[in-house]
Amino acid sequence: MIKLRKALLIDSIFYLIFIISLLITIIRLGLNNKYQTPKEGIIINITEYENIKKIEIKENKKLVIYDYSKKKNSYDIGDKIQIKGSKEIMNSIVIIKTNHIKIIKKNKNILYKMKQLIKNNINNKPYLSTFLLGDKSLIEYKVIYSYQENGISHLFAISGMHITLLSSILEKILKKRIGEEKTFYMITTVLLGYLFLVGLSPSILRGVLFYIFFRINQIYYFYIKKENIFLIIISISLMVNPNYLWEVGFQYSYLISFSLLRLTEQLKSKNYVISLLKTSIASFLVSIPISLYHFSQINLLSIFYNLFYVPYVSIILFPFTLIVFIIKPLYPIYNFLIIILEKSSLFLSQINFGKIPFKKSHLLLYVGYGVIIFLYLIIQKKEIIYIFLIILIFHFLIPKIDNTKMIEIMNVSQGDSILIQINHINILLDTGGIQSKNIFYKNLQPNLRKNGISKIHYLIISHGDFDHMGEAMNVVNNFKVEKVVFNCGPYNTLEKELINFLEKKKIKYYSCIKELNLDNDKLYFLQTKEYDNENDNSNVIYTELNGYKFMFMGDASTTTEKEILNKYNLPDIDVLKVGHHGSRTSSSKEFIDEINPRYSVISVGKNNRYGHPNKEALDNLRESKIYRTDEDGSIMFKIKNNELKIRTCSP
Repeated sequence: MIKLRKALLIDSIFYLIFIISLLITIIRLGLNNKYQTPKEGIIINITEYENIKKIEIKENKKLVIYDYSKKKNSYDIGDKIQIKGSKEIMNSIVIIKTNHIKIIKKNKNILYKMKQLIKNNINNKPYLSTFLLGDKSLIEYKVIYSYQENGISHLFAISGMHITLLSSILEKILKKRIGEEKTFYMITTVLLGYLFLVGLSPSILRGVLFYIFFRINQIYYFYIKKENIFLIIISISLMVNPNYLWEVGFQYSYLISFSLLRLTEQLKSKNYVISLLKTSIASFLVSIPISLYHFSQINLLSIFYNLFYVPYVSIILFPFTLIVFIIKPLYPIYNFLIIILEKSSLFLSQINFGKIPFKKSHLLLYVGYGVIIFLYLIIQKKEIIYIFLIILIFHFLIPKIDNTKMIEIMNVSQGDSILIQINHINILLDTGGIQSKNIFYKNLQPNLRKNGISKIHYLIISHGDFDHMGEAMNVVNNFKVEKVVFNCGPYNTLEKELINFLEKKKIKYYSCIKELNLDNDKLYFLQTKEYDNENDNSNVIYTELNGYKFMFMGDASTTTEKEILNKYNLPDIDVLKVGHHGSRTSSSKEFIDEINPRYSVISVGKNNRYGHPNKEALDNLRESKIYRTDEDGSIMFKIKNNELKIRTCSP
């Protein structure tokens, strides 16, 4: 009884330390809101692609610099530089764009020189950079996206797997020669140096700290539980950088690792495959809150995908990475293994069976999920998991019975993409598209996922310009699309390519329609005349939802506007999606005065080369409340209980 009380007391102390560190972290995060962008800093990483250099500097907050200067700069990792340029914040990352970087002091630190030497030796090879330095920026975005879709992205963060392999190799070499204690100190020195080289990423920090504390516990017989060691490690990590708390890598790495420690006995099996399956199921269940918060989706098949990919990456690919780094002629074999990895992941990511989308909910719900998981890990009562699953089912079903009508003009940079949800029918009007910008993976797909969408009932293409339909193929590939609607006029090359793709997939398509019935609501297509250019042939759509009137102009010019005014007696419009990104060729004073919009939304890219929106167009729209995707991010209009609500999401 005394031993039990003592054990409970010790456990309580460790949990108390963890809770205190969490509270301190939250306070520090609050203070960090007053963050000022530094004017200088030390370079910790450089990545070059498409003639642009991406530079990360040593900072408590994630800060990235994009060097657009065409001249060759002589800076290296470890150099101290002066920073000048325009600043923006995206997904909690401070981004500075510049054409000029001044070197204040060249690097003399041996570890920075070593990191630069390794980077030079890697020579921009994506997976060597990923597995040795934790830098995934060279991997194609669509491949990264496929790893996320398949639930295997955790395998590409340097973590405990890498540290275990590295420390095991060193122990076998050193232990018999210099003894256990000296081996520990030698490996610790190597691991701390390696930790510095990869830039203190959360997952590798966890791996290194766990090795150090676990070996100290073994060598000096402290008899501290693994779980308590882990709580101390989390506390130290958050003290090092409180911003880790928001990073998806930190959340996955620490929650899954802690869970597997707590469930060690339950996951044991004499059969390796059964043990791996249990581990995969446990990892999947505890990571559900993180997957839902960041990706608004869970993939049931990821449990089985991990049965292949975990041993493939940990037993074959990562060890071979170390070999290839030393013996370069073996790279063709390594490249073949990478091709298997990428091709299989891209193929599996196209399988929609098993993917369950959830509508984005309030942050408190995800915190609640986390608390329930944590309680289960501490108490380990099955009833807690039942409660978790019941809440999960309600989370999935409630949006299905919600009759809220929603229109979201999504931020897709210099392009158009509008999501319309009416009577549980999903309509996507345009897809956006900018060459080399990954608009689908970075902007469009996350927006669709957070709205709980797996099926698009109607994909409407306003016209055949790339900035309106460039991502259509990706949409059809990654979502179940039932029907596609084109505008009037002849099909251009881009539209013909999409039509060939639709025919292969046996998806129905139509063009030049007059209206679309959506149960008790309708979309009216006002432009049915054929012109000799794509912009004037744009679909112009009008709808009235619960008495609120919406109009979407595509890229229609003043010519189309005059035709519409002559043909229809238009009422005052509540929400106008402004034509042609607010260019001077659209939104004539005559047209705007006639429809008298209450709210005007301009879909436009930040600092775009066209100078959109034009001053004349803005002057014509000045009587309305103007929203811009470059300034306000995505703009959402919701109609609930006959009330129109507007919400913006800063870019």
